[in-house]
Amino acid sequence: MTKINKQFTDADKLRRHANQRLSQQQSNAADIEMDAKKLLHELQVHQIELEMQNEELLIAQTEAEASLERYTELYDMAPVGYLTLERDGTIRQINLRAARQLGIFRSQLKQQRFSSFISVDSLPVFNDFLDGVFDGKAAQSCELTLLPADRSQTLIIQFEAIANDDDQTCRVILIDITERKGNEEKLKLANLVYQAIGEAIMVADADNRIVTVNPAFTELTGYSLQEAVGQSTTLLKSGHQNEAFYQIMWHALETTGHWQGEIWNRRKSGETYLEWLTINTVYDDQNKVRHRVATFSDITDQKHAEQTIWQQANFDSLTGLPNRHMFYERLAQEMKKSRRVGLPLALLFLDLDHFKDVNDTLGHCKGDLLLKEMAQRLLNCVRNTDTVARLGGDEFTIIVAELQEQDSIERLAQDILNQLTKPFELAGEIAYVSVSIGITLYPEDTDDIDVLIKNADQAMYAAKDQGRNCRHYFTISMQEAALTRMRLINDLRNALVERQFRLAYQPIVELSTGSIHKAEALIRWQHPTRGLISPADFIPVAEATGMIIDIGDWVFREAAQQAAQWRIKHHEQFQVSINKSPVQFQKEGNGHLAWFEHLRELGLPGESVVIEITEGLLMDAGALITGQLLAFRDAGIQVSLDDFGTGYSSLSYLKKFDIDYLKIDQSFTRNLSPDANDLALCEAIIVMAHKLGIKVIAEGIETQEQCDLLMAAGCDYGQGYLFSKPVAADEFEKLLASG
Repeated sequence: MTKINKQFTDADKLRRHANQRLSQQQSNAADIEMDAKKLLHELQVHQIELEMQNEELLIAQTEAEASLERYTELYDMAPVGYLTLERDGTIRQINLRAARQLGIFRSQLKQQRFSSFISVDSLPVFNDFLDGVFDGKAAQSCELTLLPADRSQTLIIQFEAIANDDDQTCRVILIDITERKGNEEKLKLANLVYQAIGEAIMVADADNRIVTVNPAFTELTGYSLQEAVGQSTTLLKSGHQNEAFYQIMWHALETTGHWQGEIWNRRKSGETYLEWLTINTVYDDQNKVRHRVATFSDITDQKHAEQTIWQQANFDSLTGLPNRHMFYERLAQEMKKSRRVGLPLALLFLDLDHFKDVNDTLGHCKGDLLLKEMAQRLLNCVRNTDTVARLGGDEFTIIVAELQEQDSIERLAQDILNQLTKPFELAGEIAYVSVSIGITLYPEDTDDIDVLIKNADQAMYAAKDQGRNCRHYFTISMQEAALTRMRLINDLRNALVERQFRLAYQPIVELSTGSIHKAEALIRWQHPTRGLISPADFIPVAEATGMIIDIGDWVFREAAQQAAQWRIKHHEQFQVSINKSPVQFQKEGNGHLAWFEHLRELGLPGESVVIEITEGLLMDAGALITGQLLAFRDAGIQVSLDDFGTGYSSLSYLKKFDIDYLKIDQSFTRNLSPDANDLALCEAIIVMAHKLGIKVIAEGIETQEQCDLLMAAGCDYGQGYLFSKPVAADEFEKLLASG
């Protein structure tokens, strides 16, 4: 029983042990399963990571391949040559640019030595350079001359290299500096020329400050480089040229970038000299001024020599007058100009009477003194535009160009006769001479220069035949004109005494209303035998003889008296315009004060009369003329500027002299039409005058269309045959009465 119990006990132990083993095995199996699952999970995660890494590697590989492709493309298409050389100079790798520089296809460069493309002179430099590249670690550089295989063009290259880490090859850059070296050579040559050239050179910046000068500049001007740099280009200015000269110069530089010509400048010592100056402008990429380059040389001596030669060839050594050669040139020029401008010229041939007697009695030295004095007296008689010449001996000629009126020839001839009959003082001796003058006219007498001179010579001999000390005209017409003028002068002296003058009045109409409270007084001469003589014929004679003073005084008094009557009968503000000659301003002194007194006697204010003057008077207005104009203003007398636009019209004198009215000349109104240029001119004059506070009167209105156009343009007053011709005072009153 005990044995059986023991067996049961052992069996029970075995069973428990088996259960424990089974339970342990089951537990181990569960752990193994868990480990397997964990391992599987880890393997799956690792697989995902590997796949991601593989994908990243693929992307990196693609990018690397793209980068390599870009690098290869950049390497091949680079603007400079790239290549790899071995220690012995064999070409291992090269880009397209370098291949082109060597003048051969890249496929043909394998195992070729770079030295085969180098000029003989550059080989030692290359060999030493290559050794230095492998000996050192830093990049090195040198310049070499290449001989491309195709021998198209020798190249100068900048050769830069650095050894690779393998110490068996080096990387090389080839930079073509052929053009740069050529430019450097040109700059060196230019600098050599700049330094060695005989002409002075001055370079200035855009602000006209001197940047540099060459040695010739220093030698010519006395200013060193240090003294000149930074100074204004006016450093050499002499003051001989006026502002207008420099305005023309700068206008040329600003429009064309170039100017050249003669100019007076001053050295550092203060000495002035004449130079030939050329200025050129250098522009930047924006076409703005960068520099101005001036080159110049001293031409003072050259100019003096040229002037001396020219003077001797063209001027008389005794009198300084043009000689026969210059006389012919001047006469030919004036004849051409005469044809161009349509104005005649006169030629006077003069010969001293009995000059041989002076030489015989007083000697040739005194005769020379007489000729010199005669030349001076002749110059004093003529205008600056006329030419006095000495043909030789005692023969002189005068060219009187652009004759506005033939009467001026008569006045000149008489003046010469008067001046040369005055005694000549010749170094202690007194001599009396006279002159015979021959006069001919171009083109009336002839259009041939030789015939013209011959005509004047013949006329001069005719004057001698008439008794000397006189003038003779080649043509009968001129003789008749001279006689007519002489008779006119004589008759004019009696006209005022015999009351042959009368006044006509032409209305000045206010265009906006059609009313008339202004008139212009115009003188008329009723000759007892010759009938009505035009003012154009006798006014110039009256001015030349000075009779215009008395005639003008009579006109003023008559017109003022008439104005007084019309201010009472017609309009209390009635005005009469009175023309006043420039001669009256120049010669009458304080005669205008008598006019003011006359107005006071009539009980008239200054506004009752208007003084009409010409533009020419204002152009040469000195103190005498200015004083009279200011006196008129102070007296309340208004001033009207006649024939505006036909002379040297200037805005400055309109305000300076307080002009009240502008009269547009009839040459502008005569051809007025809607599309005419004259209409634009009239409109411009009207606008300008109104801006200055000046009223405008248009003369010569003959048609309603002209009147309408002027009214549309804003013109204030009109005068002309459309309204009325100049009429006597009684007829004018009828015109006023008729409205």
